[in-house]
Amino acid sequence: MAGLTKKQTYRWLLLFLLPSMLGFLVFVLTPILASLGISFTDWDLLSSIHFIGIKNYAEVLKDGEFWQSFRNTLGFILGYLPLVTIFGLLAALLVNSKIHFKSLFRGIYFLPVVTSWVAVSLVWKWLFNPSYGLLNYFLSLVGVHGPQWLEDPKTAMIAIILTSVWKDIGFIMVIYLGGLQSIDLSFYEAAEVDGASTWQQFWKITLPLLRKTTFFVLTISLINSFQVFDQVNIMTGGGPGNATSVVVQSVYNHAFRYFQMGYATAESWILFIVILVVTIIQMKGQNSK
Repeated sequence: MAGLTKKQTYRWLLLFLLPSMLGFLVFVLTPILASLGISFTDWDLLSSIHFIGIKNYAEVLKDGEFWQSFRNTLGFILGYLPLVTIFGLLAALLVNSKIHFKSLFRGIYFLPVVTSWVAVSLVWKWLFNPSYGLLNYFLSLVGVHGPQWLEDPKTAMIAIILTSVWKDIGFIMVIYLGGLQSIDLSFYEAAEVDGASTWQQFWKITLPLLRKTTFFVLTISLINSFQVFDQVNIMTGGGPGNATSVVVQSVYNHAFRYFQMGYATAESWILFIVILVVTIIQMKGQNSK
């Protein structure tokens, strides 16, 4: 600001930032700190709060159902992460190429991203229906007897993964599309002069130059994967037989079904620590390259 001292400038900046800072303090930081405090208590939302120390954390770490939900979450991540990354990149390559109706394809791919998880989950729950769902109908046309999908512990998580990948491909596509369009075309022109094939250009130019983009995609996808909940809650409710129960659903159940708020917040803080550690490891691994 012209004509103001450095101290006066900071005062004006503080004044303009004050509304946002107050919003962050009231609606973000205060609830976070409150949840940390609640995790050390026994509270059912109705009676008074009783401080019990780290008992909730000890019980969570000894709870077999929590570890089952944690393993299911890891299983979801192992299936979801590579698929959404690969298909998101392929979609980005497609809409970045010289094709007709490019804008139409971009809109079609991105449409599921802005669609409510409730609507998406209900539609895919119908598609996976073993009796009148379209997936088993198409399989029957080629002589294949479709599985029970959401009713079979062996295929329920696969169905959740496929639904999640379908919805998130457009989001990953947009990120990769930005990375692709930031690559200088002179690299490809030089490669063509040297006689490099399209496949060689992809492996030697595109993928290496998309390394930072891929790291960003993997980081945000991994964080989101640990927090998977909506599709599981609507499509399977964690079943059959806890085959699709995930950590966030366990937090939801203990908080709003069993009214064990202290236990639920302890689970959420353990999940937060896991996500934080994984993110730090990813960032250190990226910085070391």
